[in-house]
Order: sequence, then C-alpha cells, then structure tokens
Amino acid sequence: MSIWWSLHLRREAASVPLARRLLLGTMETAGVDPEISYDLSVALTEACANAVEHGGDGLDASAEAYRVTAYLDGELCRIEVADAGPGFTAAEAPRRAHDDAEHGRGLFLIRELADHVHIGGRPGRGGAVVSFDKILKWREDAPLVAV
Repeated sequence: MSIWWSLHLRREAASVPLARRLLLGTMETAGVDPEISYDLSVALTEACANAVEHGGDGLDASAEAYRVTAYLDGELCRIEVADAGPGFTAAEAPRRAHDDAEHGRGLFLIRELADHVHIGGRPGRGGAVVSFDKILKWREDAPLVAV
C-alpha cells in the first residue's frame, strides 16, 4: 500500500490543525496503530508550527506559505515540511530542550517521536526542510495493511 499527499499552506496558525487532521484521518483510514498516529501528528504539529513562526522574512510572497508532504509507503511513513524562510543547518538546530524554555522544544520533540529525522535547507532556493520517518504498526482490523 502506498498513499501520499501534499499541501501548500499559508503561514497562519489555523493551517497547523488542518495538516494534523488530514494526517490523522489518513492514518485512521489506512489502519495505522493509534499510538504511532499520535506520535506522528505531534511531530507534524511541531514542524508546522516552526514553519509558521520562522518560515519567512516578510519580503518574499513565497515566504507566506509552506508545504507539507506525507508518504505512507509499505511499513514507513515519511513527512516533510518545507518553508521559504532563512533556513538553518542540522548543526544549528537545538539538540535538547531546556526544562524552563518556552521555545525550542519542537525539533527536540520531533527527534524523540520519529525514528529518523533530517534537517536541512533547500539548495538554491533557501528555506528549511524538516523531514522525519517512523516505522508503522497496524491495527488488527486495518483495511489497507501493507503486504
């Protein structure tokens, strides 16, 4: 089984729950285990919130949007969130969250919830790309179980 979708969203807070609900609905329909779905939805929420907050400089109209792409392919889910902001490298990304910090926990949470995380830029276009994978588990009654 293979499912993928891509959204082009405005950098507005209201776009974050839209992406999350689409992901949860897709995984529910496919029969993904609810714990895995929840972990991925929290990671997606954090990645989208980062794109909304940091994904543009206000000077470029393309920076007013970001893209979310999700792939469920066999036993793996890969999610990618790309924006047109100033970008950063994996080395610049925080490696741990401070207990009293109000910001900076998003990438840490994504790393904790996903099996593999890649953080980088978009060569030649600027912006940031956060992608993460998780091995899927299926409900016993899953209608679209991978074969």
